[in-house]
Amino acid sequence: MRAPAPAYAANDGVIETATAALGAALLEAQDLVGEVTLLVERDQLVPAMIALRDTSGLEYQQLMEIAGVDYPSRVERFDVCYHLLSVTRNHRLRVRVRTDEVQPVPSVTGIWPVAGWLEREVFDMYGVIFGGNLDLRRILTDYGFRGHPQRKDFPLSGFAEVRYSEAAKRVVYEPVQLAQDFRSFDFMSPWEGAEYVLPGDEKAAPAGEHKAALPQAKGAPSPVTAEQVRRADDDKKDSPPNAPEAKVTDSPAQTGVGKSDPGNKPEEKPKDPDVIPSKGEGQNQ
Repeated sequence: MRAPAPAYAANDGVIETATAALGAALLEAQDLVGEVTLLVERDQLVPAMIALRDTSGLEYQQLMEIAGVDYPSRVERFDVCYHLLSVTRNHRLRVRVRTDEVQPVPSVTGIWPVAGWLEREVFDMYGVIFGGNLDLRRILTDYGFRGHPQRKDFPLSGFAEVRYSEAAKRVVYEPVQLAQDFRSFDFMSPWEGAEYVLPGDEKAAPAGEHKAALPQAKGAPSPVTAEQVRRADDDKKDSPPNAPEAKVTDSPAQTGVGKSDPGNKPEEKPKDPDVIPSKGEGQNQ
């Protein structure tokens, strides 16, 4: 097997044929990294798609995918990318149009009915409006979702969460029930020690030597320094052991084991290791 995937037809002559078929509707054509991309005038999208489908030498019969791209610095910040496949020629093509939050993109559901679902996905993720789509609803998020998640300016964190309420029979928004210390992480160097103590460690320092840090309200970290943590550890090291006598050996007298050896002395072993001697005067004696 010379190639792990089937090879597609070469791009030779595709741009020339598309330029002749689209005319003024074609704004830009590129052949980069083995892929042909056509930038088409937004208002001429539907006639351009029909020409790409029916023109001899192009014949892109199938719409495989519609994807969105966000460029917030541009006036027309969104690119809507249509990925076409020619079954007869075994070739793929990308068609792009530009738009913003207000200007609608003509729907291609009259050419490819599958575009209905794909346009709903781009609308849900980016907020692009498709004129002529009779069922333009959200498809990946809930109907009450606010914003469009794939936009570059969509917030990645917030203080509200959504869930489906059985009582209200709809999606409801509620405040996030999280302790606020989970929002402000401690990026301190691990070699210096964290600036807080666990509950109960504030009692480690003896009274009169230095004041131990007291914990704050529930859910908030205790602001202690690395020096306080080090002193608390030193106090634990200097404290006397709880056991009355230090255990230094594991002799039977201390552990309570009956025999000092496991019974494997040479005189206790049988002459033939495969024969176990019987008690008394048995046949194995």
